[in-house]
Amino acid sequence: MDHRLAAVLAADMVGYSRLMEVDERGTLARLRAHRIELIDPAIAKNQGNIIKTTGDGMLVEFQSVADAARCAIEIQERMGRRNSDVASDRRIDFRIGINLGDIIFEDGDIYGDGVNIAARVEQLAEIGGICVTAAVHDQIDGRVDVAFEDLGEKLLKNISRPVRLYRVVVPPPEQRLAPGGAHAPTKAAVVKPTVAVLPFANMSGDLEQEYFADGLTEDILTELSRRRELFVISRTSTFVYKGHAANLREVAQKLGARYLVEGSVRKSGDRLRVSVQLIDTASDAHIWAERYDRKLDDIFSIQDEITSAIVATLPGRLEAAQQDQLARLKPSSLAAYECVLAAKVLHHRSTRQDNAEALKLIDRALQLDPDYAHAHAWRGCILGQGWGYGWCEDKDAAFNEVAFELDRAMALDDNDPDVHRILAAVAIVRNDMNRARYHQDRALELNPNYDLVVVQMGELFTWLGQAQEGLEWIRKAMRLNPHHPARFWSHLGKAHFVGRQYAQAVEDFMHLSTMDAQQHAFIAACYGWLGDRTASSAHVMRLRQLDPELDLEKFLATMHYANDADLQHLREGLVKAGL
Repeated sequence: MDHRLAAVLAADMVGYSRLMEVDERGTLARLRAHRIELIDPAIAKNQGNIIKTTGDGMLVEFQSVADAARCAIEIQERMGRRNSDVASDRRIDFRIGINLGDIIFEDGDIYGDGVNIAARVEQLAEIGGICVTAAVHDQIDGRVDVAFEDLGEKLLKNISRPVRLYRVVVPPPEQRLAPGGAHAPTKAAVVKPTVAVLPFANMSGDLEQEYFADGLTEDILTELSRRRELFVISRTSTFVYKGHAANLREVAQKLGARYLVEGSVRKSGDRLRVSVQLIDTASDAHIWAERYDRKLDDIFSIQDEITSAIVATLPGRLEAAQQDQLARLKPSSLAAYECVLAAKVLHHRSTRQDNAEALKLIDRALQLDPDYAHAHAWRGCILGQGWGYGWCEDKDAAFNEVAFELDRAMALDDNDPDVHRILAAVAIVRNDMNRARYHQDRALELNPNYDLVVVQMGELFTWLGQAQEGLEWIRKAMRLNPHHPARFWSHLGKAHFVGRQYAQAVEDFMHLSTMDAQQHAFIAACYGWLGDRTASSAHVMRLRQLDPELDLEKFLATMHYANDADLQHLREGLVKAGL
């Protein structure tokens, strides 16, 4: 038996039984995600020790009362941001209570008034709130950047004496004080491109197609809203214009939208045609237009298919249009969003100089807005590219910086699919395929039509040795975004190689206008297995030109195959090629 004075944090999930009754599997999955991504990291960062868990709650011990308070504040702030995108009937909220008192440790459990009072205090906290005892308040008042509301003395169940309680009042981030008591400097707003989706016109005169047109518009609105880099005008605002002929520039001004999406639906016999276009209202330019012709077998599956195609392609076309505008501007004039956009363009060029310039732009974005989660995620991605290509002096320090940026991004916005996509990529580099699959699933849940997430799922299955699944995901990404990056062909070629389809793999790689050393190596291995020594030797020679210090074992060490047989398959192909 061990007695000691400690801070005890009691947390409990609100409405656990109701949520479990409605959706047991989904509730458990979401609760597990919150634990993995948010709660457990916050506890570890603040030196907490989880000493007891129940299905819907936990008790955590802290040596420092301030650490316990900071942990509680971080959890509730991040849960608030995470729940902003979740329907009210599916939200997971917590109540938290903190007490400072004597606790008894015995046989892996804890007892004593310190624990009992923490549990009772937690029950009096509001949903998403924090309640603390006077002992905690006296220790942290002035040490933690929060205010308190005195709730007076309360009688707690099974506690003989009244206990004075305080509600923690956490100010919004923009009201926090900077060191020294001065107000934090006002940050520049992130000006995202604003898009309005106007109701699609029914050109058929068929009431059934009217429902289809409205449903298609609503689906596109919903799916576009998943993209964190866009600001999408709500359905309530845009459906005011249903059935009205209006000047597009005037509509855009009233809605506050720079870009408009409009379209039409026409039925002809057993065929359905959907036309869609993206308009820049500042110049009246048609940035992108597409037509989808489908056989009218299942109208709902057609609706899903067309929605996926539009929302996967449209952000890329909009981004390309903005890149054209940025080419005419000096980087010093760009706002935070535009800095990130320009940095992405440079990053995708995959050269050392462009990587360095991309890092400068992303740093500029974070100077303008230190809490821009998407910028932190992409800073991790750009640093990770430098790490992967060996463009950094200290690889360990660079990798730690990547992890820091992603942790920061996750703390600011758990619902950004890019954050989970990049975390999955980092996990693959670490050969932690279970964690990679977790983050991939989370990214897909957040945005199932994001081509970069979909293609990375194909990469993951390729590393796992499941070539057919990998091919299916990569092809799906190509269908989602017909203007996909050229590297998608490289992913497809690697998947075909794992599937022992060497001729098809070579054909895939040949879609690339330029190839790096790794891609030449895979083609050489393909020709090695095909027995074409002339072709394989040519690619080995090019490989040595690109990497004069090439070492077979070092090259193989950069692979992430889960099965040794797949690694040996690549090794044998390269040996057959003469490497």
